[in-house]
Amino acid sequence: MIFKQGQKVVYPTQGVAIVEQIESRQINGAPQEFYLLRLQFNNSLVLVPTQNADGIGLRKPIAARQCSDLLRLLAQDFPVPPTDWKDRFKEFSDAMRSGNLFAIAEVLKTLTYLNQLKPLSFREKQMLERARYLVVSELALVSRKSEAHISPQVEAALNGACQEHAQSAPPSRLDH
Repeated sequence: MIFKQGQKVVYPTQGVAIVEQIESRQINGAPQEFYLLRLQFNNSLVLVPTQNADGIGLRKPIAARQCSDLLRLLAQDFPVPPTDWKDRFKEFSDAMRSGNLFAIAEVLKTLTYLNQLKPLSFREKQMLERARYLVVSELALVSRKSEAHISPQVEAALNGACQEHAQSAPPSRLDH
């Protein structure tokens, strides 16, 4: 996929970024093209070789018509997560690295539910906050609304999913 200067893109695990420049640099004597991305999250700059953009998962934001699909997904019940936190963390880490917003939404939904049952481990708590940021910031960008406007919609959907899951899932013991 080819991006243009000024285009908004999504960098996996970091979220929304803008292509500030496309520049050429000499690497081992050969010219190589790079995207210079400014991350919305912390305003830092990242250089991404254009030839590696697909491989690292750099992508366009979801389409506007997918926003309602994502909110619906956030409100739906979900499978019972692995009880062993190490297995759960690996599964969730893979989903987060994928950059797929719908997979990240599943992580957000499940960790939100687990956090209601008992406190999450430090690493899972960080993942929960990162997933929330990635979902809210991309939805805000695509719907052209503020994160403050989108966040309550996301929370309402998550609360619906957690209530539905609590009613449908058998009680389980989750190890931390």
